[in-house]
Amino acid sequence: MATPVPKDQEEKSAVTAERFSAEEKEKIRQEIWKMRRAITRGGRFRSIAGVMAKHGLLYLLTDRRMFRWFPGKRTTPEEDQELKRIGRRLRLAFEELGPTFIKLGQVLVTRQELIPEPVTAELAKLLDEVPPMPFRYMAYVMDEELPEGLDTFEWIDREPIGSASLAQVYRARMKDGRMCAVKVVRPHVGKLFQTDIAVIRKFARRVHKLLPPEWAAAVDLPGLVDDYYSSSMNELDMRSEARNMEEHGRLGEEFETIGVPEVYHATPSVLVMEYVDGWNLKEFPVDFLTFEERFERMMDLAHYYIKTFTEGYYHADPHGSNLILDRHTKKVIGIDWGMVGRLDALHTEAIFRMLLHIRLNQAEDAAEAALDIVQPTPYTDPVRLKDEIRTVFIRYVNSEQGSKYNWGNLLIQAITVAMRNYCRIPNGLALWAKGFSAAEGTARWLCPEISYHVVLESADVQILRRWLGRRFNYRANASWITEAAKLVATLPRRINKILEKLAWNDWKWVVVNRLDDDSARLLNRMVNRITLGMMASGLFVGSSLLLSFGGEQVLSIPSLRWLAVSMLWGSAITALYVVWRVIRSKRA
Repeated sequence: MATPVPKDQEEKSAVTAERFSAEEKEKIRQEIWKMRRAITRGGRFRSIAGVMAKHGLLYLLTDRRMFRWFPGKRTTPEEDQELKRIGRRLRLAFEELGPTFIKLGQVLVTRQELIPEPVTAELAKLLDEVPPMPFRYMAYVMDEELPEGLDTFEWIDREPIGSASLAQVYRARMKDGRMCAVKVVRPHVGKLFQTDIAVIRKFARRVHKLLPPEWAAAVDLPGLVDDYYSSSMNELDMRSEARNMEEHGRLGEEFETIGVPEVYHATPSVLVMEYVDGWNLKEFPVDFLTFEERFERMMDLAHYYIKTFTEGYYHADPHGSNLILDRHTKKVIGIDWGMVGRLDALHTEAIFRMLLHIRLNQAEDAAEAALDIVQPTPYTDPVRLKDEIRTVFIRYVNSEQGSKYNWGNLLIQAITVAMRNYCRIPNGLALWAKGFSAAEGTARWLCPEISYHVVLESADVQILRRWLGRRFNYRANASWITEAAKLVATLPRRINKILEKLAWNDWKWVVVNRLDDDSARLLNRMVNRITLGMMASGLFVGSSLLLSFGGEQVLSIPSLRWLAVSMLWGSAITALYVVWRVIRSKRA
């Protein structure tokens, strides 16, 4: 979307934007309708199962032993090779299954606290660049959704400058002469996402049942799938991306060297925005910017990220390829605003308190801040959790951003320690951490001479001002006053009720004992096995008595003799089945 094109090549590749004839539009509409109609839940289920079987991955849905590699488990070199093979098979399967799974793989890469590193390293190689759909289908979508259809453009290039799994981007010139980039969602991808997610939910519920109780308490796989689905559907709505761009444009107004493309038109499937002519931050000529200019842009980017992070926003993918250096204005422009989300502002406040405490070698205070981020479960040992967090944080005091002990890695390590101790992680925190790590990497790439840690510390006044602004503003004070007024107004009545109960000796405690789902399933299995064992014993005793003491008259009756033998064999088979289930549960 930002690669400069010579004028002569521009004229050769550009085409005049003409309207379709009614017959041609109807033909394309029928073809798109057939594409969507061919996407059915049963068909996709068979396709997904077939591809998973083809790559030897179906056992992941039935084998409990896969959880021996859950977070924090040390692996041998042989196990690392096996995990790498699993990751490669997953990557190939996801690429074959298309957009939904490519995006799912990219999200799984961010969940390094859940997925072993050899697997995430392979999934990071997922190819999001896919062969483009024919221009006629994308032109049909533009003609249908834009207010003036294809007449919006003076010309539009038939060859996309970007072709991802969800959308394609074209270079065009509008009627008023402005150059623009046109992002068009593939016409069938929405139906594909909705259908695939229904199948993925089934797989997620199946895998969740295989989780050990302590992991099931910490990881809500169906909830993660729902969160992924909602964020992906937002990414498919170009109006949502346009709102993200406008909102982040306002947030970045105070920074002179960074910007966001102007949005010209936005519909559910089409986004027309300003075209940025330049290079991404990993490819711009070294001598294009002086050291002072690189330093200024790095400071503005870092402070902009800090501002958005403290407000609870995150951009999950702010890497150098999504940042374009405009050759004319020398501004750094963010061009992809699909993976943008929100995190609770109190969580982000706790994260920055944690980072600042670490820089001051206050590991105890940093650990307390970390415990405000994650949520312990009944399986969490608080003493062990806090001790492990302190041990990790000590390594990051006075660390350099160029080392492996950078702050992006710190957040991932903190999340991993929390998961290892069976804590529940807030949805969005992993993507927030990925965005923070990518922001740090961008700063390091742009101006490696300056430490990102020092830059963050230079924004401590800004961070403190925003914290105080959230704590002491009109809305926060109004809420506090309302709660205090309610307490004062109702306190005498509540005290009178308590005293009356005590005076009449009518004080009662209602205790309700509820089993969680995992304990209920375990109890059901135990009862079933005991019942089967008693049935086997009863059948064995009954058949033995019948055969041993029935006498010749009883045994001379064929039906009674066959009944006794059947009961004996039934007891043996039932007993073997119970023993097999017990052995299998121990191995799992």
